Amino acid sequence: MNKAKLVEEVSDETGLTKENIRNIIDATTKTIKNALSKGERVTLVDFGTFQVIKKKARRGRNPQTGKKLQIPAKKVPKFVPGKGLREKIR
Repeated sequence: MNKAKLVEEVSDETGLTKENIRNIIDATTKTIKNALSKGERVTLVDFGTFQVIKKKARRGRNPQTGKKLQIPAKKVPKFVPGKGLREKIR
């Protein structure tokens, strides 16, 4: 499902206009991004938790040349599904 389909489905479910739903989705994703950029966790009860994890630097290998290289440490976003979401997709 892409954003347009999500907007359509939520609009049908709530009776709100597609423009309002699009604005709500944009504001929600922007707020989640801002919170994650500050190192905060975002928990939506029964849905899941968005968080940032730190990956350590590690050694890797270029698959084309076989040459060893150093992969730097970095922060990456992570989503952990909540109980309600896990149960829904079983």
